[in-house]
Amino acid sequence: MTSTKGNLEHRGTAIVGSAYYPALVAVFTALVIISNVTATKGVAFGPIIGNWSIITDGGFIVFPLTYVIGDVLSEVYGFKAARRAIFLGFSMNALAALAFWITVYLPAADFYTNQEHFENIVGAYTQLIVAGLAGFIVGQTINAWVVVAIKERTKEKHLWARLVGSTFAGQLGDTLVFCAIAASAIGINTFGDFVTYTALGWVYKTAVEVIMLPITYRVIAAIKRREPTYQLAV
Repeated sequence: MTSTKGNLEHRGTAIVGSAYYPALVAVFTALVIISNVTATKGVAFGPIIGNWSIITDGGFIVFPLTYVIGDVLSEVYGFKAARRAIFLGFSMNALAALAFWITVYLPAADFYTNQEHFENIVGAYTQLIVAGLAGFIVGQTINAWVVVAIKERTKEKHLWARLVGSTFAGQLGDTLVFCAIAASAIGINTFGDFVTYTALGWVYKTAVEVIMLPITYRVIAAIKRREPTYQLAV
């Protein structure tokens, strides 16, 4: 039997004991690893206007979805549970980087001709891991904190304000830190390209999250209904 004190302690959140939390963390971790691998390639669309091109990296394909999952974790399970997922995701990234570097130094078979290319990818991946760790911890921490802080004031109302507000703040912090460290890894070495890369990254990732709001709403509502330990914030 759950005590009244326990109910009050978890008011507005669920306890991370059901199957939903680990499933969300697994998807979150996979998306982080995939985005870091795809981010090793710089991507340019254009020129769009004159000589101006849209400059980004391959991580744009799935990386915004990590913030959607982060919003769900923060809204349903709270700040500590979301932070735990963040650190777990990047622990797995660090493990991946370690495995890649061990593979680099293993003796290559006579028929293997891609050693130099593999080393270049692993080097870029490692730099992106550092950039991603710094940026993502900053961004996701801001994101989770804003969700929880607004929820303390609005309770179960105005979910859109929590999701949009946290996205704008979290993605700004993430993008500034990540791009400052990662730009050279994908070949961005001029200030103009860096500004374009950073600004586009923030606008794009924020726009994706805003567009995804209807889906995020439904996922959060579904998990809240199915989580036996979720307590409404009142």
